[in-house]
Amino acid sequence: MTHNRLMTTLLSASALALALPSAAYAGKADRAREAIAAAQAKIDAAATAGAGVETPHQLAEAKAALARARENLASSHKPEAIDAAIQAQALADASLGESQKRKERAMAATQVDAQAQTAAAQQEAAEANLRAAQAQQSAAVSAQQAADARNAALTAQAQAQATTPPAQVETTVTTQAATPRKTASRTVVRKRVVSRAPVRTTTTATPSTAVTTTTTVKSPL
Repeated sequence: MTHNRLMTTLLSASALALALPSAAYAGKADRAREAIAAAQAKIDAAATAGAGVETPHQLAEAKAALARARENLASSHKPEAIDAAIQAQALADASLGESQKRKERAMAATQVDAQAQTAAAQQEAAEANLRAAQAQQSAAVSAQQAADARNAALTAQAQAQATTPPAQVETTVTTQAATPRKTASRTVVRKRVVSRAPVRTTTTATPSTAVTTTTTVKSPL
């Protein structure tokens, strides 16, 4: 009876001794799978965040390390698989961090540019307003000067009219009178051999001429 109990104890111990390495082996495999899954998740997150554009080299190294981890796990090289998966995680984290830093720097630069553009636009608007105000002031001064000039001209004209005697208007009246006609008499004597002819008198009328008389009348305005 005692011998049977001893044999049972020895068999149980042997089974336990054989089971311990198997459990340890299974634990490393699970760790490798977990590490590989974590590395894949971080690589996906980095790619979604734009690391493939910002830091493509680091993301490519992370993917290569993940591929080595899977190969090692498939080849039952669990410690190597775990190490490769951890390396892939580190590379993915670095890629994601660098991508975020670059994005933050780009956003900061964009904000600075936007602020500079806003300040420049405000400055231009202020200068434009100043120029407009100066133009309005200049126009007002010009208008006032023109009004002063007109008023001065009107005043000078009024003073000149007050001190200058009124101008005289000359009116010319022309009258024509006909001179009487003068009549000229001439005696014509005709001679004949046998007898004398009677004397005949011829009268010639001279046309009358017009005499023009000009009278100037001056009157004040």
